[in-house]
Amino acid sequence: MVTGKDRQKQLAREHYERQLRARTEREQKSRRTAIIGTTAAVVVVIGGVVAATTLLGSDDGDAKASASASASASASSQPLANDPKPYDPAKGTCGYVADEGSGQVKNVGMPPEKVSTAPATMTIKTNLGDIVARLDSEKAPCTVNSFKFLASKDYFDETKCHRMGTDFPILQCGDPLAKADGKNPTDGQGGPGYRFANENLAGAKYTRGVLAMANSGPNTNGSQFFIVFGDTGLTPDYTPFGTVTKGLEIVDKVAKKGVIASAGGDGTGAPKQPVVIKDVTITSKS
Repeated sequence: MVTGKDRQKQLAREHYERQLRARTEREQKSRRTAIIGTTAAVVVVIGGVVAATTLLGSDDGDAKASASASASASASSQPLANDPKPYDPAKGTCGYVADEGSGQVKNVGMPPEKVSTAPATMTIKTNLGDIVARLDSEKAPCTVNSFKFLASKDYFDETKCHRMGTDFPILQCGDPLAKADGKNPTDGQGGPGYRFANENLAGAKYTRGVLAMANSGPNTNGSQFFIVFGDTGLTPDYTPFGTVTKGLEIVDKVAKKGVIASAGGDGTGAPKQPVVIKDVTITSKS
């Protein structure tokens, strides 16, 4: 029997995936001019998605928005001409490419291509205490390398986690320009101005304690990530790159305070208890 809470979780999960797909269209629109020019039908789809994105800022959650986002899935999954190259184990390198269409950018440069697969530990210092995670450098080397680079540039300092779910148990952070007040329409659009390939998706599960990348489609990873504090049921489309080993109770306490709910009633929104990242440090074993 499907309960009301199960339905709430489903709505939240669908909204999360719908929001990311819609953002794909917005961010990649300028890079798919050839596709747009080939058929009026594609233009109609993109126009529908842009309209849906406006509604999804407050999440109307209706069937029409869901249908528009679903219709865009095939277009948004088209490979880009300048897709970033995945990790090359022979050379020990990762490819990072500029993301001109990302809009809200805090530009601190581009990570080095040469990466390390040595074990690493990340400490996220927040206004509520430290969250410590073990990073999987072997399975997600490009992701971990990006985090090392951004942390070294103080990219995450004084940033706010802008989205949380109650029935959909994730805390999303990493937008350097988010206000996390439930009112800012550009929350969730910020990034570092570059993107990199998906990693470690085979058999990926998003259960309690997992750290994973938020994205807006294949190979569009930037700086936004989420911490899972329950069972999300998400499909394996978001690079898992670590596991929280300490401080998950901080996220639990924030969740109990509730969220500034979106209009769609899916239980997600800016956390009522602000979560401010004061500093991120990453240490590696040689």
